[in-house]
Amino acid sequence: MIGRLKGILVHKQPPWLMIDVGGVGYELEAPMSTFYDLPEIGREVVLFTHHAVKEDSVALYGFMREIERRLFRDVQKVTGIGAKIALAILSGASVDDFARLVQTGDVVALTRIPGIGKKTAERIVVELRDRAADFTGGPASIVGKGVPNDPVAEASVALQQLGYKPAEITRMLKEGAAGDSAEDIIRKALKSMLRNG
Repeated sequence: MIGRLKGILVHKQPPWLMIDVGGVGYELEAPMSTFYDLPEIGREVVLFTHHAVKEDSVALYGFMREIERRLFRDVQKVTGIGAKIALAILSGASVDDFARLVQTGDVVALTRIPGIGKKTAERIVVELRDRAADFTGGPASIVGKGVPNDPVAEASVALQQLGYKPAEITRMLKEGAAGDSAEDIIRKALKSMLRNG
């Protein structure tokens, strides 16, 4: 099992990133909550990891915080939820926001996360409500990491990879302001989607 990696960030393009650890490049899939806090390319980074081995595939997932990895693992215990939806949950809501939605039984808000229908949202509430209080790690700190060449285009690609449709993305991107980084645009877009639907 690979539980933690410390190395140099050599590539980041949501949802994928690569870390060079002693000359070996580890490719990981990560939620947007982790991308918000990644350093610049060429800097050192430490990530908690989840190593998933299936009959036909091996995957490595990376998280900036242990609480995110725990939530990623716990939501997959809910019937019908796999790694893709678990990543979408962490990309669409902070750990604290997700815990609040589960505790209050806000099925409507949960269904705004790509891949979660009404029945799945209801199962999440029923199966995780008792444990939702454990999903607390303080609000995630969102830090801009500089302005890329075209932050709107980068945000659009990231939202497509999270499963949103083009029409939804166009509506969501209206939340961004001039000068915002891609991370800021994505964060505002996801918050508006949870808030307004």
